[in-house]
Amino acid sequence: MTRESAAAVPAVLPQAIVRGPRFRLWELALWLAALLSWFVLPRQAPMLNEMAILALFAVSLDLILGYAGIVSLGHAAFFGTGAYVAALFAKHVMPDPLAGLAVAAAAAALLGLATSVLVLRGSDLTRLMVTLGIALILYELANRFDNITGGADGLQGVVMAPLFGRFAFDMGGRVAYLYTLTVLFLLFLIARRIVHSPFGFGLRAIRDNPRRASAIGIASNVRVAAVYTLAATYAGIAGALLAQTTGFASLDVYDFHRSADVLLVLVIGGVGWLYGGLIGAVLFTLMHDVLAGITPQYWQFWIGLLLVILVLVGRERISRAAGRLLPARRHASNGNPHP
Repeated sequence: MTRESAAAVPAVLPQAIVRGPRFRLWELALWLAALLSWFVLPRQAPMLNEMAILALFAVSLDLILGYAGIVSLGHAAFFGTGAYVAALFAKHVMPDPLAGLAVAAAAAALLGLATSVLVLRGSDLTRLMVTLGIALILYELANRFDNITGGADGLQGVVMAPLFGRFAFDMGGRVAYLYTLTVLFLLFLIARRIVHSPFGFGLRAIRDNPRRASAIGIASNVRVAAVYTLAATYAGIAGALLAQTTGFASLDVYDFHRSADVLLVLVIGGVGWLYGGLIGAVLFTLMHDVLAGITPQYWQFWIGLLLVILVLVGRERISRAAGRLLPARRHASNGNPHP
């Protein structure tokens, strides 16, 4: 590295950090459209609420997959933990939604911190098996202690108190959707700021070349454990939102299809930029709803076919088209910070 290039690095990096978090016009339009959907599509509030929960779940996985390079087949472990903790807290302790959300987030964070030690060891294949094993263990524990979780019948009778003591959860799901959308937006802002901070740039360095990152003084294990715990917290909050807004928690929240679906969401929307989780969640939910209405028994076949085409044929073309519309997405393909 020459003296001129070495002197240029400190000057460029702070500008990128400051410039990155600024909202672009298309980002504002996207969030405005999400807010307007609450007014324009009142009858679709339950489906929109499902989209928002899935989007938050996808953002949580993108934090470790897209920015730290950790592949997980058991991310549902944190989702299910948040769902059960929120449901049990509301049923036996306090029905306040915000208190339950905080307790569920804390429980998922503790689980993420405890299991991050296992994830730090081994290769990608080892991580796949470890994360899958953790989810399977929790699934069987929830099934075994059916006197607490309800087992195969699920945990029923979960009734939530009105938000702030004023806004009761209605049958149409409008309060639930606005509640979920607000939580999604606030957590997305935090995640967006984190991935554009020096911590986020360090994660990218670890993802691209762990040995070089360690050589230049980046504490790889500490950062990976921290982002894994953060991702677990986000997933736990997503699960808690599902339990709170539906009033129900079952073994389904720990099922493998939860982890698989969120991976499909990121494949559709794109990995390594947080908006991929949002866009992928919308497209996946719409495809599920439309295809299940046309062929209830074979909707997974059509989604699978679409994914094959997307990966083998259309990914590069779609990326180039998206690059023309979203300049920051084009830069991301060259290894620069995402929007």
